[in-house]
Amino acid sequence: MSDDARFFAFLKSRIGLDVASVGEAIIERAVRQRCTLSKAADHDVYWQLLLGSPEEQQALIEAVIVPETWFFRYPESFGTLGKLAAARLAQLGGVRPLRILSLPCSTGEEPYSIAMALFDAGLQPQQFKVEAVDISPLSIQRARRGIFGRNSFRGSDLGYRERYFSQAEEGYLLDEKVRDRVSFQAGNLLDPTLPVAQSAYDFVFCRNLLIYFDVETQKRGFEALKRMTRDDGVLFIGPAEGSLLGRMGMASIGIAQSFAFRHRAEAPAEPLSAPPATPMTPPLPIEPRPTPTTSLRPKVSVRSFAPVQPVPRPAMPPSPAAGEAATLLDSIRRLGNEGKSAEAKMACEQYLKRYEPVAPVFYWLGLLAEVEGDALGAQGFYRKALYLQPQHPEALAQLAALLSAQGDSAGARRLHERAARGVNKEGRNR
Repeated sequence: MSDDARFFAFLKSRIGLDVASVGEAIIERAVRQRCTLSKAADHDVYWQLLLGSPEEQQALIEAVIVPETWFFRYPESFGTLGKLAAARLAQLGGVRPLRILSLPCSTGEEPYSIAMALFDAGLQPQQFKVEAVDISPLSIQRARRGIFGRNSFRGSDLGYRERYFSQAEEGYLLDEKVRDRVSFQAGNLLDPTLPVAQSAYDFVFCRNLLIYFDVETQKRGFEALKRMTRDDGVLFIGPAEGSLLGRMGMASIGIAQSFAFRHRAEAPAEPLSAPPATPMTPPLPIEPRPTPTTSLRPKVSVRSFAPVQPVPRPAMPPSPAAGEAATLLDSIRRLGNEGKSAEAKMACEQYLKRYEPVAPVFYWLGLLAEVEGDALGAQGFYRKALYLQPQHPEALAQLAALLSAQGDSAGARRLHERAARGVNKEGRNR
């Protein structure tokens, strides 16, 4: 086993991380960083240190995990929560307060958003309690401080900041009444001894975590989440995870853009396998970014901005909605190829608000992120495209080029080989 493979295997066994979901370069960089900080002479010395030190194991995990969160991310979910919570309290008749879980909670923006949303819905402090869990003690420490910088506040609707925050020297200090409703603890979803794993909650938030796991680990994670969600409770997930949860015996509650699921007792869970090319997931709202003015044709680039073909779908009579979606996809391609970045991005956002997500939209969002100079964001969009359509050729090519530019030649080579396998398979099918 090579030096790097040892660390990949360690992270997979400890936190379920699939190296392909984040790219080898990120893990290799974290290992180099920890080697330097721990004064290890080489990878072999650092490996021995890692095996014998729980503190260093956690430090490596912290170096790999990069929290990316903000208040009221996916705002429709929090509006839905407020309505469901009020109805649930009426059913309970004052017998007990609502129990809500946020996992992973990162630096606290999500669980605090939950508390603020419930206050906005008219709930009183004694009527609910939020428990928040994250694998990172450093993130938990930051969350407990309750002080947040500008990056935690995104979007145009920041009225909650006026209601629940006050100016502080280091940023914005969250109101004590909100902080008092949230309790934090460090833990791992995959740990069967995790205290919250022994409980069942009225509402569970677990978003954009399991897309970083391999199939088997995803199944374990979803089984744990199902156990922690009451039979009459609701689980809020990430936009790209809906198809996986549907195959685990849960069904959408039917509220658009809420990404909320509940137990489906009448249907057995289907076997969890690799994601299909066209999963039935709700649309993903994209947070607004500054609109770029640069043309979509960069001055120096070896990557092609060739038009993207729509994802193949089963032969069905076309519906009006399908025709509108196809028209909007054509508009995205046209605007992108004409260099109208701002308009193309707006069209992508409109598509994801109206229809289920498809790979070409995330592919174009990746291209737009590259134009803005956001290589990491572009990489994330290309991975989402490949999550939805594993053999999307343009996304494979663009992501391979990005990894190559970052020095991850092995990751780029695997993507090229994957693309070649797809081409060969398509030729055989023809």
